[in-house]
Amino acid sequence: MKVLKARVAVVTGAASGIGRATSVALAQKGCDLALVDVDTKGLEETARLISRLGRMATRHEVDVSDKQRMQALANEVMAAHGSVHVLVNNAGVGVGALFEHHSLEDFEWLMGINFWGVVYGCKFFLPMLLAAGEAHIVNVSSVFGFVGVPMNAAYCASKFAVRGFTETLRAELADTRVGVSCVHPGGIATNIVKNSRMNEAGGFDGLQQRAINRFKRMLPPEKAADAIVAGILHNRPRILITPEAYVIDAAKRLFPALSSELLGRRWREFVE
Repeated sequence: MKVLKARVAVVTGAASGIGRATSVALAQKGCDLALVDVDTKGLEETARLISRLGRMATRHEVDVSDKQRMQALANEVMAAHGSVHVLVNNAGVGVGALFEHHSLEDFEWLMGINFWGVVYGCKFFLPMLLAAGEAHIVNVSSVFGFVGVPMNAAYCASKFAVRGFTETLRAELADTRVGVSCVHPGGIATNIVKNSRMNEAGGFDGLQQRAINRFKRMLPPEKAADAIVAGILHNRPRILITPEAYVIDAAKRLFPALSSELLGRRWREFVE
């Protein structure tokens, strides 16, 4: 997109973390926002930040895994804003567990939010984006969309799926004025680990707390938001965030089998 001033952006997972930071960054560029999340208090705070910047923000309490609710959301946003120019499918959750201890219910819960939430967002907002003349879709994957990581079977599956879906969507929309970007963040200081479902069976007692402590020292979400906004403005197909994202991407391209084997051998170091 050439400009973001006076555009309307929809951001899921907008109550905290990358979603909140991206919403604020888009408002700073002149966007009005439709803020989407299940966390009503978090949405209120994000909306206050947007209003201080002089931009309009509507709040929408939505579970992105709910197909009917997502379809209704598209109509709500159009009624409130009249158009949609940017869609950021950011909402995501995590489950930490060895696959043998990973419940199918948790697997289904995660895929509903991380994958189907992205599909629903694109499906129901795409007609509006195509009608906008110039628009952009951002789907948030992960560095775990490049490589499989132990204790993250569901999360990796969802993020690989988001990457494949987004690449296909960009190819299909290549002859339109709707740009498409896939975001691959590394470690960002968000609440995703704190809010994750964790099964520490298999000798990993205390893993969640250790991971929470590590995430507090990682890249601020505002840095990720700046990269996402730049990616929208320059229509970048992939937005890699943090040095490890570039390292993992390069290693997987150059040594696809070796990188997985090394990670498999040393995976306990990643969780201790």
